[in-house]
Amino acid sequence: MTGSTLEASSFNQTTVDWWRPSPAFDPSQAQPWNADAAAIARFQEDGAVLLHGVFDEWVEPLRAGLERNLAAPQDYAFPCESAPAGAPGRFFDSYCNWLLVPEYLDHVTKSCAASLAGQLMHSHRAQFFHEHAFCKEPGTQRATPWHQDLPYYCVDGTQTVSLYVSLDHVPAEVAVRFVRGSHRWGRLFYPRVFLDGADFNTGDDALEAIPDIDAHPEDYEILAWDLAPGDVIAFDFRTLHGTTAGRVQDRRRALSTRWLGDDVTYCRRPGETSPPFPDIGLAHGDRMREDWFPVIWRDIPGPGRHEE
Repeated sequence: MTGSTLEASSFNQTTVDWWRPSPAFDPSQAQPWNADAAAIARFQEDGAVLLHGVFDEWVEPLRAGLERNLAAPQDYAFPCESAPAGAPGRFFDSYCNWLLVPEYLDHVTKSCAASLAGQLMHSHRAQFFHEHAFCKEPGTQRATPWHQDLPYYCVDGTQTVSLYVSLDHVPAEVAVRFVRGSHRWGRLFYPRVFLDGADFNTGDDALEAIPDIDAHPEDYEILAWDLAPGDVIAFDFRTLHGTTAGRVQDRRRALSTRWLGDDVTYCRRPGETSPPFPDIGLAHGDRMREDWFPVIWRDIPGPGRHEE
């Protein structure tokens, strides 16, 4: 997903040497998550589900990691500013820094995120894709346009999940909202630039224009929740989501981690993807390589693990 510093032909603004092969991880370090059948069913049916307090113990570490991004954006990858110059507040995001920010790395490899992701996806494994940090400062009045995550990415499949961890108290009026069931429409929409909502990669014939959801709200069921620090929204890469342009009264910080399941493969899209992986060395339809995208969790029965 993209911000204001990007050119139309290249929407990834790199600043540092962000890519490197992932080191080996000990899966036993990752915390287990006790599966809740109702939450899994809601995720599968609605495409988005709120889980309270799952990451309470990670709020302070993730806030500290995000402050590294905010204090020195050019020291990290893909810093984006999606509020125009002179506009109130600040809408910042940055991604692919999990190997540069120790708090992000610990969260990915040691929290219950991978276990949670794998079970929600009905997958036998959870493969980490990347992370994405967000901050809207007080006074910000910039909507995040309606979009799906999948068309930005070099992957395809039905077993996907983003785990959006709220790091602040956020009222539903300015929180991320979701179109219930849109992951099951069988439709993919053009990615959009966060600054102005414009479509890009319009040469991809598999994509279509996003419907004007705000003009016809009666046609859709919109999900939105009040959030507390440590709450997580899990949502499918195909689920339409965005925010209103409501004024943010207090900081709205979050970290999303993106996870891939059993059926996800590499997708060679006509245009540049975000994040970009130009030297990935895969053919369309290949399974994503584990030396770049580590498998953090596997469904091995045992204490704290879910068995079907």
